[in-house]
Amino acid sequence: MEIKFENIDKVNGLVTVTLKEEDYKEKVEKGLKDLRKKASLPGFRPGQVPLSLVQKRFGLEVKAEEVNKLLGAELYKYIREQKINILGEPLPNEDKQPKIDFENGTEYTFVFDVALAPEMDGKISDKDKVPYYEIKVSDELVDQQLQGYCQRAGSYNKVQDYQDKDMVKGVMTELEGGAPKAGGIEVKDAVMLPGYFKSDDEKKKFEGAKVGDVLTFNPSTAYDGSEVELSSLLKITKEEAAGMKSDFQYQITEITRYEAHKLDQELFDQVLGEGKVKSEEEFRAETRKTLEAQFAIDSDFRFMMDLRKYVCERVGKVEFPEALLRRIMKLNNPDKDEAFFEKNFAPSIEELKWHLLKEQLCDQLEIKVEQDDVLETAKEVTRMQFAQYGMMNVPDEAIENYAAGMLKDKQQIEGLVSRTEDRKIGAKAKEVVKLQKKSVSQEEFNKLFQEEK
Repeated sequence: MEIKFENIDKVNGLVTVTLKEEDYKEKVEKGLKDLRKKASLPGFRPGQVPLSLVQKRFGLEVKAEEVNKLLGAELYKYIREQKINILGEPLPNEDKQPKIDFENGTEYTFVFDVALAPEMDGKISDKDKVPYYEIKVSDELVDQQLQGYCQRAGSYNKVQDYQDKDMVKGVMTELEGGAPKAGGIEVKDAVMLPGYFKSDDEKKKFEGAKVGDVLTFNPSTAYDGSEVELSSLLKITKEEAAGMKSDFQYQITEITRYEAHKLDQELFDQVLGEGKVKSEEEFRAETRKTLEAQFAIDSDFRFMMDLRKYVCERVGKVEFPEALLRRIMKLNNPDKDEAFFEKNFAPSIEELKWHLLKEQLCDQLEIKVEQDDVLETAKEVTRMQFAQYGMMNVPDEAIENYAAGMLKDKQQIEGLVSRTEDRKIGAKAKEVVKLQKKSVSQEEFNKLFQEEK
């Protein structure tokens, strides 16, 4: 066996593998003997087929299989031992690959194109300066968060008089000439939110209304002729709704109002756990801490974006084996058209560049992603998801069970691993580079992302 590697240029290489008969002969013989044990041919009992017949019937197939298995194993072994940093898979060379004749030949040569990773230096030091945005938690943000807690913990209550944004339920009857229309539409439990009517004139008809009142309004005008809204309200088809212009009588049978929860001990216990705080002042302080913790995660996320931008720009333009990478991309996406590759190839190269630089950072910062690290990330994501709904007091057992479920989803694992890697890189990189700290409001922080779009 002979294996040779040749640099075509900085980012393209050729690997030539030559297999002689003595390299694979023993494996082929063993393969035929194994096949004979289970081969079943007419006139012979299983395992009793003469080896010469097995050779005649299956020899070429077994030979091709064993040669290819040996080729793959030796090729990757050589790449690994020679520490050739390749991108993607080796591909057969389209020009130099000789024709393989398993029937008549005994010595076979295989020529592979290999895409080589470009040389670049992504290591960081204290000479590197990267922005780090610290989001200020203002009193206004704390107030908004408290209002959010109160809203989420609120309740629907039956009331007697209508106010804007209340929900009403009643009996709707189609009118004709000011009187109920014979055979007209009647909906017994018609639910509406008049505060969201498109017409201000129709909204006003409900001002000061009480349970038991009978009003006349025009649904088509109220909903600006929306066929979807009218068909849903009147229980008719969209085609029927398109021609519906009638006035309707509406007798109010029920008015429901959503009332936010009071800022009291019951709410404190619901959000933070029983007895965690005893006053509004303490609750505000805990809310501020929660926001600071959430914003710290946002700041770290932004830091990784800026670190990526900084390192990539410092490294500058990098030469990649684009022709070969396009071949690899097309082989991995056989069902895609040329427009797909034109749109996605350049972004994929940018992602590849950052992937390689991240590998260098992981080596420099001695970062390894373990199973427990990924689980911790899943738990962090879970806590954030619950926090969005004001659920700050979720038991640890529930968090762990939910996070463990995420790790069973193959589609989520890759994202969690990448997020874990980013988190660990970011934590150590902050200790290495010089942070250009900037204190910003939440609006200013969000504007950073809007400007980049």
